[in-house]
Amino acid sequence: MPAANTVYLSNPVVTLGTSTSITGYCTSARLVRKFTAADTTVFGQTARTYQATLEDNELTLTLYLSYGASPEVYAALKDLVGTQSNVSVAPASGSNSATNPKFTLTNAYLEELPVLDAKLGEMSQIDITFKGGSYTAATA
Repeated sequence: MPAANTVYLSNPVVTLGTSTSITGYCTSARLVRKFTAADTTVFGQTARTYQATLEDNELTLTLYLSYGASPEVYAALKDLVGTQSNVSVAPASGSNSATNPKFTLTNAYLEELPVLDAKLGEMSQIDITFKGGSYTAATA
């Protein structure tokens, strides 16, 4: 098996809507592109077969919790709970390219927002998940 040709230091850029950056609060970003599978197996087959149906994407972010004015985390997210919004993540800052694609979920749903997660002597962190939405990858 050949060695990896390209390795990058994880330092993604995370944007809500078109311009609200929450990059400075983010410690983890995981975007999964997924399609719900429909079982298309019929009599006589010896293995299950599947077909893609609806796209079912998910972006999970781990953020330091802060309560200042926007773009601080609580202020930037509080009005997005229960709504659809656009969210983007790119592997690094700089122009969109084949080596730095900007991944966007359009009309992704934010179901819940932990408004407090405090532990003695620790900086508060929360995990949020944007569900669904149409996936695009901009390379230019």
